[in-house]
Amino acid sequence: MRRVAVDIGGTFTDCFLVWDDRYVAAKALTTHQNLALGFNESLRQAYDLLGLTLEQVMAEVDSVRYATTLGTNALIERRGPKVGLITTAGFESTVPLSRGRGYGEGLPERLKKDLPMAERPDPIVPIPMIVGVRERIGESGAVLMSLDEEDVSAQIRALVDRGAQAFVVALVNSVVNPVHEKRVEELIREEYPEHMLGAAPIILSHLVVGRKGEYARTSSAILDAFLHQAMYLGLSSLELNLREHGHRRPMQVVHNSGGMAQLNSSDALQTIHSGPVAGVHASEHLATEAGLGGVVCTDMGGTSFDIGLIVEGGVKFYDFNPVIERWMVNIPMVHLVTLGAGGGSIARYDRLRRTVLVGPESAGSDPGPACLSRGGREATVTDADLVLGYVRADRYANGAIQLSERRARAAITRAIGEPMGLDAIDAALAIRSRVDHDMANGIAQELRVRGYEPRHFTMLAYGGNGALHCCGIANAIGIDRVLVPPFSSVFSAVGASNMDQLHIHERSLYLSFYDSNTRRLYDDFQSFNAVVEELEARGRDDLLRQGYAAADVEHRLELDMRYGNQLAQTAVVASVHRLRSAADLLAIIEAFSRDYGQRYGEGSQAPEAGIRVNTIRVASYVKTQKLRFSNVLPRREDLKAAPPAREHFDCWFSGHGAIRTPFYRHEELQPGSMVAGAAVVVSSSTTFLVEPGWRLTIGEHGCGLFERIGEHRVP
Repeated sequence: MRRVAVDIGGTFTDCFLVWDDRYVAAKALTTHQNLALGFNESLRQAYDLLGLTLEQVMAEVDSVRYATTLGTNALIERRGPKVGLITTAGFESTVPLSRGRGYGEGLPERLKKDLPMAERPDPIVPIPMIVGVRERIGESGAVLMSLDEEDVSAQIRALVDRGAQAFVVALVNSVVNPVHEKRVEELIREEYPEHMLGAAPIILSHLVVGRKGEYARTSSAILDAFLHQAMYLGLSSLELNLREHGHRRPMQVVHNSGGMAQLNSSDALQTIHSGPVAGVHASEHLATEAGLGGVVCTDMGGTSFDIGLIVEGGVKFYDFNPVIERWMVNIPMVHLVTLGAGGGSIARYDRLRRTVLVGPESAGSDPGPACLSRGGREATVTDADLVLGYVRADRYANGAIQLSERRARAAITRAIGEPMGLDAIDAALAIRSRVDHDMANGIAQELRVRGYEPRHFTMLAYGGNGALHCCGIANAIGIDRVLVPPFSSVFSAVGASNMDQLHIHERSLYLSFYDSNTRRLYDDFQSFNAVVEELEARGRDDLLRQGYAAADVEHRLELDMRYGNQLAQTAVVASVHRLRSAADLLAIIEAFSRDYGQRYGEGSQAPEAGIRVNTIRVASYVKTQKLRFSNVLPRREDLKAAPPAREHFDCWFSGHGAIRTPFYRHEELQPGSMVAGAAVVVSSSTTFLVEPGWRLTIGEHGCGLFERIGEHRVP
């Protein structure tokens, strides 16, 4: 197995190179002006460690896999084409009005509650760029009003005259009958062939989303069109970079559904948050292989802190109506919560509350934290870690990046110390305490809202800053066990290297598996099976088009089910792919009842209200060869105390003051070595901070297990 996986983040570009039985991780600063430069630098570091050449790697790897923040950055910067929306006449205000709570979607809780200052986001498609055409499809797919083609042509010309550079066609009920959307696309191409208008993307909403929900489906298509240009230019330049260096296989793009596909089979919207999703996928694989039970995934990078949840058995949560930036969409996406807390998060003094606030603003990689000496003047979390002694100025990023403690102290004193009357050390402790508690609160909310207690979960801490802050987060939330996974600083890239080819197709429909009025079970198995066969065929065609054999394609059937008219909806994985008898139907109902009880409490099931299916979803995938994680933790008989450290430096801890702390080189510690806090273990890519009351056990491939050895107290 030889492959390259890359996670392009807001601050760093992470590279993970697999070369037979050798694994290498590397990092480089993200070059936003040309992503290929950061990729080339991180890959160069990796192949240099193996004594290889770029041409050798590019010619012999079986795949190059990208997870990227291109789409996220384009949305934040509002960098995209002028989009024109064609919808059904009478529904032109669907997107501008959004939903009643649309003003708060994508905002922190404190801003959602600030109703007097509530503002809806600036529209991607302004009202003059929205037109309605005369047509109507009924909810069952019947054509109630034929498409007025002359009206369509007139509206297309009006949008072009207003400067439209991309078209979105989102007609009412097109998911059950897309005939009118397809015809509008034909009319656009007839009216403005490519040699006249250029390669203007035309996005049909039923191809982006297969479920009903006019606002969310239209928003999904709009975002897809808006991101199309940035994704095409960015990813195609990355693919061209591969070609120039001898790689001849198709580039693979990580999707936020938890799989990947070739670039020509990827929608722009599917790449949003793909990096953090890759980390959750790697966590799921590790939790299953290592028998960790329930885990909460935490990825602390330079810009953000991402939280995912995997319950016992290796099952991750999905959002079927996620919010991207400020808009609700309805694509299936691995559930994530993102906080503005990373190494580059900016600390400031809140004069109203007389306290420290950290994030969500970030210094990024340019100019970066003050200690990088790249022109940054804001105090950040990394500056605080340096001042507190956890990070050594001459050993950051394995010595490749020199830090300035003097600049860090000056920035912290100016931003926090002077307003609060604190010296640099106490101000740095205040910054660290705030960011750790913010992250802990995010984890607690994510777990408890689903009925879980943090103490029953193992915390996975990865990302460049995960091992540095995990003890502080765990102290604040009451978690007693933290695992820093293998290659933690590039764990999302590890996840990308372990992904399967995956395509998800779904269809909205309304079925009553059990009608409470007639007390009858659903029996139209032929219609149900026909929908499943169609969705499987679409997924199979996607994978065959990418060169995979039909015999290698597998399918997973999922149903969105609910009791009666409840809003609470549960996705159930069906044990059978075809309904052939009442026994098959009852097996699915039993699985739904079991899942519902686990989520909302046993006894909360309400079959007397009826059992309904709203969506049929088929995930089609091809399994690929995986990295194995089963032996990352040492056996009990291999445990031993770490040898004495060669170096000691002063570090400051909240509630303990200055402690003369041993510093270990990670490569000098054998698997099974145990280090009691306070201690610091420095590896080439991250720093393990063992706070007082904790013990670190070293595992394979940079893995580390933190366990509480003192009595827990909330600081």
